[in-house]
Amino acid sequence: MSAANPTTAALTPVVPRERSAAVAATSSRRRRGPAPARIAAFVILAVLAAAWLVPVLWAVLTSFKTEAEAAAMPVTIVPENGFTIQAYLNVLSEGLVPRWAWNSLLTSAAVTLITVTISALAGYALSRLRFAGRTMLITLIVASIMIPGQILIVPLFHLMLSLNLVDTYWGIILPQVVAAPMVFILKKFFDQIPFELEEAALMDGASRFRIFRSIVLPLSRPILGAVAIFVFIGAWNNFLWPFIVVNDSNLMTLPTGLQTVISAYGIQYAQNMAQAVLAALPLIVVFMFFQRQIIKGIATTGIAGT
Repeated sequence: MSAANPTTAALTPVVPRERSAAVAATSSRRRRGPAPARIAAFVILAVLAAAWLVPVLWAVLTSFKTEAEAAAMPVTIVPENGFTIQAYLNVLSEGLVPRWAWNSLLTSAAVTLITVTISALAGYALSRLRFAGRTMLITLIVASIMIPGQILIVPLFHLMLSLNLVDTYWGIILPQVVAAPMVFILKKFFDQIPFELEEAALMDGASRFRIFRSIVLPLSRPILGAVAIFVFIGAWNNFLWPFIVVNDSNLMTLPTGLQTVISAYGIQYAQNMAQAVLAALPLIVVFMFFQRQIIKGIATTGIAGT
């Protein structure tokens, strides 16, 4: 009998029994396929996704029908005469949709820029600076989240009226730029940034603003992107405040302007659905391009438990 090669024996890895048993169990589970609990979870999520998508699909299909086919009974998914874009042409020709869309884009972008700037500065100050009344201020910010925005409509309107900002872009923008939830979210994120990263800059004589601009903001891009998207979507969808503060049709935002078209022409199902699709389309595009930032920002904020 020949002796075993010592070189081969030395190169053969020794696998502990526990590790080999775990590897064997994992391989066995993979051969058996996914667990029943995972299958059930996927089925439930698929049902919920379908329940959410069916109304959206119905709105899109209805928007490509004529008014007679949209109101016909029994309801049909595919019209007999085929689909048409007449509802979209009517919406674009009867109202000031391009103007309203530009107003929504302008005001939403301004609200987003100012809100993110104010919230980031306030969140960093509450996270890093120690001053009298800091704890009380944080408590007030958290408590203000529970106050419904509708309660502030009357005093805000009186304020805009006294400042001569009714029927102006600034009248739409300024009351929306203070967002307590965003201040709290950014404060929680800044708490997770190690202070040691800022100590060297402080020792070199850098100011707090320089540290905030050069160190903290580059590390906070995911959460800043998520907050910006949340604020933009909220400002774009805001109907009540622009409806109250603006009476000039040339200054109306898209949700407000589309409502005036609905009121003027009565219930027209195809056109109503076309208006809804046009109003939601920019938000869908924004979400498709920035969904990674939204998910990454939520995952790194710590609002779920820290």
